[in-house]
This record gives sequence, structure tokens and C-alpha cells, in this order.
Amino acid sequence: MSLSVAVAGASGYAGGELLRVLASHPDLEVTTVTAHSNAGQRLIDVQPHLRSLAHLTLVDTTPHNLAGHDVVFLALPHGKSGELTAHLSAETLVVDCGADHRLTNEADWAAFYGGDFFGAWTYGMPELIHADGSKQRALLADTNRIAVPGCNVTAISLGLAPAVQAGVALPDDLVAVLAVGPSGAGKSLRVDLLASEMLGSASAYAVGGTHRHTPEIIQNLSVAGGAGVTVSFTPMLVPMSRGILATSTAKLAPGATAASVREAFEAAYADEPFVHVLPAGHFPRTADTVGANVALIGIAVDEASNRIVTVTAIDNLVKGTAGAAVQSANIALGLAETAGLSINGVAP
Repeated sequence: MSLSVAVAGASGYAGGELLRVLASHPDLEVTTVTAHSNAGQRLIDVQPHLRSLAHLTLVDTTPHNLAGHDVVFLALPHGKSGELTAHLSAETLVVDCGADHRLTNEADWAAFYGGDFFGAWTYGMPELIHADGSKQRALLADTNRIAVPGCNVTAISLGLAPAVQAGVALPDDLVAVLAVGPSGAGKSLRVDLLASEMLGSASAYAVGGTHRHTPEIIQNLSVAGGAGVTVSFTPMLVPMSRGILATSTAKLAPGATAASVREAFEAAYADEPFVHVLPAGHFPRTADTVGANVALIGIAVDEASNRIVTVTAIDNLVKGTAGAAVQSANIALGLAETAGLSINGVAP
């Protein structure tokens, strides 16, 4: 018997990707889709690629319309999901793809987001390795509230956490530069996201430690065992509709070698269905992850600068958002973790 699902914010990119993934899920059935300004429209008119869900009509995003479902996915701007969640049943599995429940430190929320602090939920990155070698997956198996990580956070955390946990990387002076597709910014009309502004160009944003994902990255790498974690990350908009390529570097710890670095990553991700470490000398392309719930990681050691270099590719809308949400929900519901999720991308 299928479990009933509501998706709030179904007219946006993240909401649309949730619906695309859920449409082929063997155990979950989408019965309600909600929106704000698009309420009242047929879903197919707003998300014309979702042909199998053409029977659905968008309704207002209210606690009443979200009530009564087995699972509720929230794909809303930060500050909006927190306003709703207090009104949802404690028995309902609620998965928030926004930022409202990711941070454990209220001071970090105040500094990078502002407004009401709604408290941290169980963090939805199953593969995140903890200092003791356990995985975040174990905590997801017994929760009704899940906070999905930020997409940039996912790429950087997966690309650095094993090295920090194994002690082959020093946790201070971490640096990451990301090439990011504009779908991560949502569907809002902005001049800097217009095709005429982006095509043939690349531009940095949130430079100098101002990006809201910064404290979340530090939070994750601290969970992995890093003491005194510092990170400088710079995202760059590039003209691809979706995808993240994160080049992350860390100082090599005394005594660590290229072999011990590779061993740390291969041990951490050996049994992970959705995180794949590439052979030595191979590095991923974002194109190989489009549509797939997979993170591909290439590893090198720059001996001249004594730094570890990892290159991580994900689809920001799948492994970076919707896929992570469904993967975490599967674990919480006691379903097969891989249900409804594919590691195969779309090419060309």
C-alpha cells in the first residue's frame, strides 16, 4: 500500500524535482501539491515535464492542505517552512528541503539568515561520517523530522569529511571553489540569472565568507571530528542549468600520504550506493550526474603545496536536494534506501 505524500512549493525547481523523483517511487504516492502565487493552476501547466502527474492541481500552501498525509516534503524559501511545521502532526514524516532546520547553533542562524530560529532537525545526509566512524544514516532511521542539506554543503562535505575524520587532512584552512548552475537560486526572476547575462560568462558571488552555507559546512566537518574548522568557499555561477563541481582543498596532515588519503575515502564510501570514489587520475564532470542521485569524487594530492585536492560533482537538484530528501525519507520510513532513486545520469 502506497504512503500518501504532499509536496509544498511544487511550482519551483526543487519542488518540481521532488515530484519527478517521487513519480517513479514504488512506495510513495503524491496526492497533494501546493504553491503560493501558482495556486489554482494545473500542475501540468506549471511543470509541463511531469506528464504522469497531470491530474494534480496546485492548492494553497496551508497547514490544512498539508495535514493528513503520511509524508510532507517542503520546498519553500527559508523562513517559510518553519512557520508551517509547528502545525503538522508529530506522526507525519516532514522533510524540509529549505534551510530552516539545518543549523544547530542559533547564533549562526542569526548571523547568516536572521529572523525566527526554528531549531535543528535530524540532518539528511546519510553518508556524513562522524568522528567515531559511524554515519548520519543511523540517526535518520528513527525520526519524523528531517532537514535536507544545502546543495553546496553536500558537495563540499562529502568531498572533505572522510579526510578530516581519518586525520589525513588538517581542519583549518579548508578552501573550496564551486562552479554552480543557476537552478540552485530558484525560479525567481533576477537580472543576473537571465540567459543573456549568463551565457558565455562566469561570475563569483557571496565572496569572502558571506554565503549562508558556510556555517553548515563547518557544522558538518566538526561532526566529522574536525577541531577548529575554518573554511573559505567561493561559489561561481556558470552557464549550465543544473550541477555543482566543487574543488575542495585541505592541508595534508603530518605523516599522511596520497595512499592514506585515498584509503580514507575508499573506506568511508565503500558501501555507499550514491557516493562513488573515482580511480586515481580520474575526475568527474557535472554532465555525468545530471538526473542522478549520485556524488562522484576524484582525489589528488598536490605534493608541491602539501594539499589534498578533491573534485566532487553532483546534480544540485537531485543529490543536492530532492534525491537527498527522498533517500533520507526512505531510511526514516524503513523502506529500501535506494527506492525511487537512480545512479544513472542523462547524456548527452
